[in-house]
Amino acid sequence: MKAIQRISKWTFLALIPVVLGVGTWQGWAWWSWASGPPVTQTQSPSSAEQKDALLQIRIPQGTSSQQIGKDLEAAGLIRSAEAWDLWAYWLRWQKRPGGFQAGTYQLSPTEPLSAIADKIWTGEVVQLSFTIPEGWSLTQMAAYFESQGFFKSQDFLAAVTQIPLNQYPWLPNKVPHLEGFLYPDTYKLNGDRVTPEAIIKQMLDRFESVALPLYQQGEQKPALTLLEWVTLASIVEKEAVIPTERRLIAGVFTRRLKQGMRLETDPTVEYGLGIRQTADQPLTFAQVKTASPYNTYLNPGLPPTPIASPGLASLKAALNPEKTDYVFFVARYDGTHVFSRTVQEHEAAKNAIRRQRQQQNQ
Repeated sequence: MKAIQRISKWTFLALIPVVLGVGTWQGWAWWSWASGPPVTQTQSPSSAEQKDALLQIRIPQGTSSQQIGKDLEAAGLIRSAEAWDLWAYWLRWQKRPGGFQAGTYQLSPTEPLSAIADKIWTGEVVQLSFTIPEGWSLTQMAAYFESQGFFKSQDFLAAVTQIPLNQYPWLPNKVPHLEGFLYPDTYKLNGDRVTPEAIIKQMLDRFESVALPLYQQGEQKPALTLLEWVTLASIVEKEAVIPTERRLIAGVFTRRLKQGMRLETDPTVEYGLGIRQTADQPLTFAQVKTASPYNTYLNPGLPPTPIASPGLASLKAALNPEKTDYVFFVARYDGTHVFSRTVQEHEAAKNAIRRQRQQQNQ
């Protein structure tokens, strides 16, 4: 009986390493599975496949690490919320600087748990990109932002009527909106800060750093106020297609202003009516005669505000227009213009372009 007890004791002691080994192996196997990517790829994925695999997830401020794990598991980005909790404990035990940060993230189920945790720990939030072309109006911007899913167009149009003079004291007083002062460019914005106010701030900051110094640091005092300068530049932006004509167009408008002539420019009429003419549907006589503060066929001087966001080239042209005897120009349908000194020359140019257009349509 004692011999049997001794054998059982030694058998038990011999089994301990086996049991520990099996347990360790099972634990490691579970961890390898639980911390691995939910979606495995047998070969290197293409860039298109990688993009398609990205999922966007938002982590609100104050979300606990346990809740983050549950949300990631529910989204199919990790296999196990329990494994996430273990990894979170490991990061804290290491006393790693930082912590899981709120924000919007683009994550892939092809990434292991540790890689996803690193991105959220370091706050690698989504960087959204948007581009505003030169010559866009506030209405065009609003429609673009809504089409991108940023926010509703009316929210943006409401926000641009709030003039932040306390932050940007150089802005003109009593303007009804920020038309012309939101600088056209390409921008990046954190995915959790996509609001009209955040975008407006970025665009005003860019105007302040890029455009405003042109006006403030010129060798001579500008002949135009800041509002007049940006307004003239916005008209040049809408009229000029060929870069080499930009300063000459600015020169024609400047000469007309000095001589007390009305500017008589179509883009201001279009802006006032909220329409856009085309080669096949030009402005009608009735539209040109429709009263509006922006109708430069009826009203002398510049319109009350800019009609678009001018780019740097148009701003420079308005500040340094070409000296010219021309006081008229008419657009061809190839982007260029015919410039004239007299009414007779101008009428002859318009008739020639009209005949050419008719011949092309026959």
